[in-house]
Amino acid sequence: MRKLLNTLYITNENAYLTLDGENLVCKVENETKFRIPFDNIENVVCFSYLGCSPALMGKCVQKCIPINFVSPQGKFLAKVCGETKGNVFLRVAQIDKFRKSGLELARNTMAAKFCNSVRTIKRTLHDVPELRDDTQIQETIDILTGGTRKLLEAETAEQILGIEGNCAHSYFSVFDKLITNKSAGIHFKYRNKRPPLDEVNALLSFVYTLYTNEFAAALETVGLDSYIGYCHALRSGRNSLACDLVEEARCLAERFVLSLINLRVISQKDFDKQISGAVLLNEDGRKKVLTRWQEKKRTDYMHPHLGQKIQFGLIPYVQSNLLAKYVRGDIEEYPCFLLK
Repeated sequence: MRKLLNTLYITNENAYLTLDGENLVCKVENETKFRIPFDNIENVVCFSYLGCSPALMGKCVQKCIPINFVSPQGKFLAKVCGETKGNVFLRVAQIDKFRKSGLELARNTMAAKFCNSVRTIKRTLHDVPELRDDTQIQETIDILTGGTRKLLEAETAEQILGIEGNCAHSYFSVFDKLITNKSAGIHFKYRNKRPPLDEVNALLSFVYTLYTNEFAAALETVGLDSYIGYCHALRSGRNSLACDLVEEARCLAERFVLSLINLRVISQKDFDKQISGAVLLNEDGRKKVLTRWQEKKRTDYMHPHLGQKIQFGLIPYVQSNLLAKYVRGDIEEYPCFLLK
């Protein structure tokens, strides 16, 4: 199994990365901040507009170290990596399998998403007994449970998306009640993305972006094409398959965001409000989120299908490997990620 990526995050917007022998060097205003050997790096995520030198990019391509460029606000911009060395027969099988079984995969993925959303809600109910009799929360659980049953009757991708939209609307209508730390002054009204209009949406979008990039990288390692999905419509430049797999694992990102708020890791001072009304994480906020995310990735997690403990950061790699086995025909059904 592939080891957990030793990811280097560059959060300073004024940082510039260069090459010095076998070392990656980070400079800010021509002052060297640190240097790190390439043997200690497996992935680079750069939140700087200044970027890095062509020589460094060439070295990273040679050593198969992907460089992900993300805007300071968390929007994925581009990735520099070496030639894809995946099995061409696996990619042909991927297209054939998704054409034949794409609807079934989409049903299972959305069913897993709904079940995981219910588990996320019930975890809060376990910790906060006074919410157990909340009528709106119980109605949401019923809608999500009913949506899982309706998926079995769906015959088209459009019907699946309609069910998913209704369930997502109901789920996010109670998301603010899952924020138990009301003293932080952080509230959630409804889901919005471009741009996020409150602190919770800013956090969700940022963590979703991080996780989607990690799934895309994981798919690359097993030889699957992350741009050819079965649920999200094909779109040039979008990692549709990574977006598909993230759907069933969104619960982990949402739990993480709720923990940041409820444990008072994040506060209102970690955000900047733009003239346009957009609310974005500032540099300190991004550092806090990234630090906790890296810590989370190193924790042990009992994988529901494998029945053994793995590092949290390996979940995208396990799911990608399982999907590749399904595409190759090694297993009869792809086991979606389900919370236990």
